[in-house]
Amino acid sequence: MFDAERSGYKPTFLDELCRYAYTLALTLIIPIIVTVNFVQSFRDKDKNTHRGLQRFGVVPKPKDVGGYLVHCVSVGEVVAASCLIKRIKQDTPHIPVTITTTTVTGAARVKALFGESVQHFYLPYDLPVVMSTMLSRIQPKTVLITEVELWPNLIHACWKKQIACIVVNARMTDRSAKRYNKVAKLFTPMVNKLSHICAQGQRDFDNYLRLGAAYNQLTLTNNIKFDQVASARASQVGFMGLEQYTRPVIVAGSTHDPEEEILISAMNELWQSNPHIVLVIVPRHPQRFDIVASFLEESSVPFVRSSQAQQLPINTNVILVDEMGRLNDAYSVAYCAFVGGSIANRGGHNALEPAAFSTPILMGPHTYNNPEICAYLKACGALQSVTDAHDIANWIRKWIDEPKSHQKAGLSAKKVLSDNSGAVEKTLRCIINVNK
Repeated sequence: MFDAERSGYKPTFLDELCRYAYTLALTLIIPIIVTVNFVQSFRDKDKNTHRGLQRFGVVPKPKDVGGYLVHCVSVGEVVAASCLIKRIKQDTPHIPVTITTTTVTGAARVKALFGESVQHFYLPYDLPVVMSTMLSRIQPKTVLITEVELWPNLIHACWKKQIACIVVNARMTDRSAKRYNKVAKLFTPMVNKLSHICAQGQRDFDNYLRLGAAYNQLTLTNNIKFDQVASARASQVGFMGLEQYTRPVIVAGSTHDPEEEILISAMNELWQSNPHIVLVIVPRHPQRFDIVASFLEESSVPFVRSSQAQQLPINTNVILVDEMGRLNDAYSVAYCAFVGGSIANRGGHNALEPAAFSTPILMGPHTYNNPEICAYLKACGALQSVTDAHDIANWIRKWIDEPKSHQKAGLSAKKVLSDNSGAVEKTLRCIINVNK
């Protein structure tokens, strides 16, 4: 049983004043957010109207109170945490699990992965009464926050109610640490109210220490994505019949603007000598599916949308994946992969997903979301850095012309995965110790 007094932390008047100031600012901002969301929902004909009520704490009545409340922002966090959640359900099947997200796509992924075996709702706005009401309704014994979703009033409400609140797979980039340091009077008290922090890397561990976390609050568990992608690999069976082809398939996963344009430029260079190469583009966000389709049409690139075909048509070299949840399927048939958000300055997405399929990886210079993972992959030759279309074309050409080099890079990628597994077990031990 978690005991808030056992931590020894007592907030000062200044600590609470900073939290009240934050709450006041959020109260003033929320009406604007609600208005924007309403307009967007109306424009997109979003029928998910109950989401608005849930953001104010009107959450569904749970079938069973207690258990675990796991907060994941969106699709990426849901997928990463899925192996931990599955282990919790396997080890304690009688304990209920509730998952919260802030996005519709995250909610859809919860439904796809867990069906009716968990309860889902949208995390409320971070207001004291709203968060307290939500916790009183769900009555979790433990709240697990994934990666970076640190909300002061949620954490304070858990602390007040003596609910264990643990950050799992905790990420703290250098850039985020600098921002939080500017509001240390708000951030440090919030961190001190956490029951434990399971850091995904040494950088994250060190940054939490610098921001005021106690050493005994921290455990370096490593990244649970190592375990997640290893477990996901077994379920992949192919994608649009490409597993039967001898043509090289290049998968560009989780792309952002302007990465699609850069990739098409690279492919135009490669198609001159190897016209049979296939490019699979998987945009990061569903709202960009139509935007990327329009770009391909304007570029006179023959393509097919995955939602409209079962197999790649003749004389077509590009597939636009316009469906959620198909990225790993695409990676399963990849000859090599470009991981997006890395030329576009978004910090780079999950390079372990293609690594699980022994696939050589290309990424741009922006990899600060997962620097240690990318450093491991780069050090062993599984990941190569690129900055433009010409770099991308050169590496793909090299791997096609030199099969042994391609094979070595792919095997190195898989070895990094196997050498760094075990984060789920370490995280489970932390959760058990906190609740003793």
